Amino acid sequence: MSDHSLPKAIVCVVDDDQAMRNSLKWLIESVGMQVESFSSADEFLLHYQPGRTGCLVLDVRMPGMSGLDLQDHLAANNIRIPIVIITGHGDVPMAVRAMKRGAIDFIEKPFNDEVLLDAIRRAIAFEEQQRSHHTENLQIKERLSQLTPREHEVMEMVTEGMSNKEIANALGVSAKTVEAHRARVMEKMQAGSLAELVRMVIAVDDSS
Repeated sequence: MSDHSLPKAIVCVVDDDQAMRNSLKWLIESVGMQVESFSSADEFLLHYQPGRTGCLVLDVRMPGMSGLDLQDHLAANNIRIPIVIITGHGDVPMAVRAMKRGAIDFIEKPFNDEVLLDAIRRAIAFEEQQRSHHTENLQIKERLSQLTPREHEVMEMVTEGMSNKEIANALGVSAKTVEAHRARVMEKMQAGSLAELVRMVIAVDDSS
């Protein structure tokens, strides 16, 4: 993970304890990351702008909306932001529940600074990976939309492993026609090989 990509990611700290917020802010900023801190889940939701890169460092036990409630709220609203949970000793079962609902990690207080920073770096790396997959899938879908219905049909048969001859028989056209469709599919999809075309089709199927 190269450091030059970190500053654009914003680490949002949500904790009702001001001293903890300040020390987390200082710690995370000391390694060159941007931090925004919030005293409650409601305050975070009020200021959060969906679509920004980063992660959430979240205290599990807070007055009002708890860390788990906030996690559920974000999931229900399809806001995908990686979450690192901070927990006191008695809250480990809650933290485990948060992990089962998709949190990246949970850190027990009192924690080692480096352990927390590593969890934050993992969360940001995960988010960047998800974002790049999402962008890639949008590009693949865009290319798919350029295909004619017949090219789409040929592509599906090709990626199922059918030969040009089998496709020609199934569609009642000549093998030469199939070859022409196949070439156009490869060109429009920007696929360098059949394996690459299959990977694209799988990626889009998995994301839909």
